[in-house]
Amino acid sequence: MPKFLVSCALGLGVAALGLATPASAQVRTVDPNQAIQADVTPVPADEAGYGTNVTAPAPAADPVPAETAAGAAPVAQENATYQENDVLAAAEGVFGKGAEGLAKMIEGILKDQGEPNGYIVGREAGGALAIGVRYGSGTMFHKVEGQRPVYWTGPSVGFDIGANGAKTFVLVYNLYDSQELYQRFPAVEGTAYVVGGFTASYLRRGDVVLIPIRLGVGWRLGANVGYMKFTEKSSILPF
Repeated sequence: MPKFLVSCALGLGVAALGLATPASAQVRTVDPNQAIQADVTPVPADEAGYGTNVTAPAPAADPVPAETAAGAAPVAQENATYQENDVLAAAEGVFGKGAEGLAKMIEGILKDQGEPNGYIVGREAGGALAIGVRYGSGTMFHKVEGQRPVYWTGPSVGFDIGANGAKTFVLVYNLYDSQELYQRFPAVEGTAYVVGGFTASYLRRGDVVLIPIRLGVGWRLGANVGYMKFTEKSSILPF
């Protein structure tokens, strides 16, 4: 190679090295995370971790006043039975308002037996020659479970002859499942109420007590009832 060319090549190499040295001295390493955070306002210490590990506060329970808790049982019991005014109004709807002796009979029964949790309104018809039969139909009103249709049959014993009809109002006690009404209820001997033209008998099966109140002539419509058989559907068989 000619000396002239060698000299030129050496000169260019030295120049290149001279330029490279200052350039390498200006290179520095940059952390991208720090570069991004430099443009963001620092988070206050009391807000660090905001939005993580958050536990919802438990809802505060409403305090129950002592007088409310103490009065809950009497109120619930009152709502489960018919009071005297309700019973009398229902009975007057059957026999007529102001029927003589009705209020006195209702008052006496409720005084002895307490408030019922149901009652039946209806009519019945029967015939007898000393021993007869009766058929009845109506609606039971239950304080908790509402209304249900009801039919009943049963023997009757008395001294009157012929056929007759009567309006009937039955007080129902201790019937907590209205389905339990549909069975036979024997009469309790020696237990009867007689006030004016009204008569009432006392029937019982288990804890359930029925007190039918009737307005009619003769003992057949009164206390001397062998039993009453209640059904959900009408039946021609009296026994």
